[in-house]
Amino acid sequence: MAVAQFSSSTSCTKTNLPASQLSYSSTNRLTLHRRFSFRPLPRTQNARIFCSVAPNQVEAPVAVQDTDPKKKPECYGVFCLTYDLKAEEETKTWKKLINIAVSGAAGMISNHLLFKLASGEVFGPDQPIALKLLGSERSIQALEGVAMELEDSLYPLLREVSIGIDPFEVFQDAEWALLIGAKPRGPGMERADLLDINGQIFAAQGKALNAVASHNVKVMVVGNPCNTNALICMKNAPNIPAKNFHALTRLDENRAKCQLALKAGVFYDKVSNVPDFLNARINGLPVKEVIKDIKWLEEEFTEKVQKRGGALIQKWGRSSAASTAVSIVDGIRSLVTPTPEGDWFSSGVYTNGNPYGIAEDIVFSMPCTSKGDGDYELVKDVIIDDYLRKRIKKTEAELLAEKRCVAHLTGEGIAVCDLPEDTMLPGEM
Repeated sequence: MAVAQFSSSTSCTKTNLPASQLSYSSTNRLTLHRRFSFRPLPRTQNARIFCSVAPNQVEAPVAVQDTDPKKKPECYGVFCLTYDLKAEEETKTWKKLINIAVSGAAGMISNHLLFKLASGEVFGPDQPIALKLLGSERSIQALEGVAMELEDSLYPLLREVSIGIDPFEVFQDAEWALLIGAKPRGPGMERADLLDINGQIFAAQGKALNAVASHNVKVMVVGNPCNTNALICMKNAPNIPAKNFHALTRLDENRAKCQLALKAGVFYDKVSNVPDFLNARINGLPVKEVIKDIKWLEEEFTEKVQKRGGALIQKWGRSSAASTAVSIVDGIRSLVTPTPEGDWFSSGVYTNGNPYGIAEDIVFSMPCTSKGDGDYELVKDVIIDDYLRKRIKKTEAELLAEKRCVAHLTGEGIAVCDLPEDTMLPGEM
């Protein structure tokens, strides 16, 4: 339940590598050091790069066979070798590999997120993963650098890395899709223009997911405005259950938890059932019984959470990439681990059938619980007073207006942009 939502939480032309010989030295956790070199193949249309990571103990490496150049991917260092795995005790207990697609993979948020994914921090120490990284024409060389850094980090759970600029290739068989890449709002840009530009990105990615991803893929939309972008993506992927789409509103929850903990003088692990203060608890007690300053709760608290991103930019000139990456991790873990008894987490999800009286057919941040199977259920026992209902209705009106503004991208007719106000996205102040 984001602050104003129960808060208003509302990416490649192929770049040819130099023809010069490239050399890499790789340790790969072996008892020997190996030096080799290769010459990158000419890029074909929709080319991508595919890499496989070796485990700790391996048999003698066998070089990738020289096959049809149009089908052979480019690779980096140790990723270029194929190994016959020994039956190690560690790998015997590992789960089946899962495919995780990430768009905007060369950006600052991904720079923090990818290494958390590869380390096992997100899906667990026994869950091997394959990273499928989507970039743009301008970011393809940066993606190659990302792959090299992942290689140098020697993560045993990271079994494969592939990079590309075509979502129909990168999203193939994806079981999780983390859609981060989006155009930021520039000076003088109208909100309607941003909705259209980013909406086209997520419409295209929705079509790609619908065509080639796992039909039970879980999709988390991060690019702003994330609620409406998630709706656009969902509407363009009719073969994927609507319940599988999430808009990242977890950062609001984390910021709200921080502010309540600071005000109450406790550590944040004592705060639960956030981000709205009406249902939140501190040490198991309703917030209003711990924080008596109602004016602060109703005015300063919400404002602090909503403007936290802008305040951070003013302090050090950068956006909240690291904390956003952490909130993505938290959002995923809330879906793959059981929710503690009596607690909940926030996620922007499809409103059809919701028990709160929120308008249907939009994506809205609501309180959820999970059994740890990747699915969720909405919390039914929620307090909604006049103050909270007013804030819900305000956010609902904004999201309905955004929905009308992107009707041409959701298959609902001609777009009509009547945005109630030129609202600012998080971090734009």
